[in-house]
Amino acid sequence: MTLPENATPLASRGSMRRIDWETFRRIAEEAGTTLPIEQTAAWDAFDAAMDGREPWGRLVYETAAGQPRALISLTRMNVRGFPYLWARHAPVWLGQEPSAAEETELRELLTEGVRFHDPAVVFVRLHCTHPAPGLHELLQTMAYDHTVILDLDRPDDDAFLASFKPRGRRDVRKALRNTELTYHDETDRAEEVFAELYQILLETGDRDGFHAAPEETYRTMLRTLGPDHCRLYVARRNGGQALAWSIDTVWGDGAGRYYAASTAEGRRGRAADALLYKEGCWLRERGVRTWDLMGAGSERTPELNGVGSFKGKFTAEGTVAIPGPWDVPVRPRVYVGLVRALELKHRAETGVASLRERLGSLRSERDDHADGDPEAEASARQ
Repeated sequence: MTLPENATPLASRGSMRRIDWETFRRIAEEAGTTLPIEQTAAWDAFDAAMDGREPWGRLVYETAAGQPRALISLTRMNVRGFPYLWARHAPVWLGQEPSAAEETELRELLTEGVRFHDPAVVFVRLHCTHPAPGLHELLQTMAYDHTVILDLDRPDDDAFLASFKPRGRRDVRKALRNTELTYHDETDRAEEVFAELYQILLETGDRDGFHAAPEETYRTMLRTLGPDHCRLYVARRNGGQALAWSIDTVWGDGAGRYYAASTAEGRRGRAADALLYKEGCWLRERGVRTWDLMGAGSERTPELNGVGSFKGKFTAEGTVAIPGPWDVPVRPRVYVGLVRALELKHRAETGVASLRERLGSLRSERDDHADGDPEAEASARQ
């Protein structure tokens, strides 16, 4: 993608252009960079299979000397009927970390080009390291800018276990001593078993305060990414009832623990802890060296403090800061209107919830007064 002729030139005179997947992949390989799976052709198949998503294109950001500096693949999506582009876990910077000036130039080139080539797009969502005035918190989606990354480049399973914090080693060993707990790679049985696993995800969401996506989203992910790039691991009681499970994505020597869920029994028995250890061992056998547990708490997302504490048991390195996602308006006035509309929607939903809670309280008070009073009881029935 090139800028329109009337675009304002930038001081560093970098450029951005469209490229195909093979060129994208080759540039990453030559730079010694493992791409996030969301930036690969495998993810394109997932996006293409989902309603409301489609691969939009791949770009390379180059220096004034024509050297590739960053790669970015974008998905076209919709929020309330307004299209936007999402560069999941991108830009992928090649070599050293970007300066604030480089990030600013990339954003300016990108928004100028998108405005010219796809003027309906309202904003672009991408990841940035440096704070800047043009970055906005995400609409309707939780962001995270800290995570836990495990090093699987170990000589054996014992060495992997030894890399955990003492509390993590203790909890895993305790679970492994429970002979009723069994651990399985059920990737080949995903279609057959996922209905049971989805109910555990709904239970986890109710407990931890998040809304699960429709069941078909997870099934589509497993099916379209395929067993080479998406694995399903499950902990069960004596090979029967599922207690905990996870979905891991794999690309090259990198993996991500995309989704995980557990029952109350699975948590009490530390099945989730031992499953994490087992899947790390299985991923290491598949050639994975870097395993991202995907999300931990920070000032930006204190809601993830609890899950971050759980993940932190499995490394002595603690959480690491990563570039967080932000919304970058392409059509600022429309974006502001969209923000206001969502704020009004949220206020209305909060008001309705408050009203329902008050009505429930009034009904409860009415029923309490009616107890033992025939006249009040008859009135309540009317």
